[in-house]
Amino acid sequence: MSFSPEKIVEIAIQAGEAIMDVYENAEDFEITQKGDESPLTKADIAAHEVIVEGLQSIDSTPIVSEEGRVGDPLSSDTCWLVDPLDGTKEFIKRNGMFTVNIALMQRNGSRWKPLFGVVHAPTSDTTWYGGALTTSQRHGPEGSGPMMVQPSEGKVKLVASGSHRGEKDESFAAAVGEHELVRMGSSLKACIVAEGGADLYPRFGPTSCWDIAAAHAVVSGAGGIVVGPDGKTLDYDLVEEVLNPYFLVAADNRWTEAWVEHQ
Repeated sequence: MSFSPEKIVEIAIQAGEAIMDVYENAEDFEITQKGDESPLTKADIAAHEVIVEGLQSIDSTPIVSEEGRVGDPLSSDTCWLVDPLDGTKEFIKRNGMFTVNIALMQRNGSRWKPLFGVVHAPTSDTTWYGGALTTSQRHGPEGSGPMMVQPSEGKVKLVASGSHRGEKDESFAAAVGEHELVRMGSSLKACIVAEGGADLYPRFGPTSCWDIAAAHAVVSGAGGIVVGPDGKTLDYDLVEEVLNPYFLVAADNRWTEAWVEHQ
């Protein structure tokens, strides 16, 4: 397949513009529910359509999106994995912590690994992209250029969800020792690790493959790791079981043993 990182970044930015049209023009949409033509659904669908059209203009690689599939991923060695709007709760809260996620996946039997990913945050106009195919980069108003993880020398920085934290979150955080908590939503958490702003993002909770694969690629391209409950590199199922196990995004592997012990 022909592959241009810049082209995929451009598609993600266009999808972000479609989301912002809804975000800025909708009134009182936080009281509506998905499935009733709510503005929220319109944002998801609008972004999905922009991405599908953009990716199909490149070639016929199958697309698996939270909003629907195009083509059969199992007929191909590569596949696009898309979350047109990641961070629905954040969108409703209007806190800006939502993203567009696009990942290029490579198949190995029935499992998949990310080769390249783009995570675009429309409200801050910031884009993180990279992976096995290209070194990770960050583009945005607060600085652009290549990025690398930066494991802390002193106090560990741990990124956590803005909302609920469970018992496993608390016990793992205690095992990490003295740490500073950074709170934010959606796949931004993994990107903060990739750009050197935090050391760890443990996820004890349900996610789907399209929620994290793009950020996983970005973290890998920045020198970090994303591991499953067994401490091995997380891989994905895009067809049968789209839910991920628990995972840990980290700047290096010094916490992997503690992570495995806390499953």
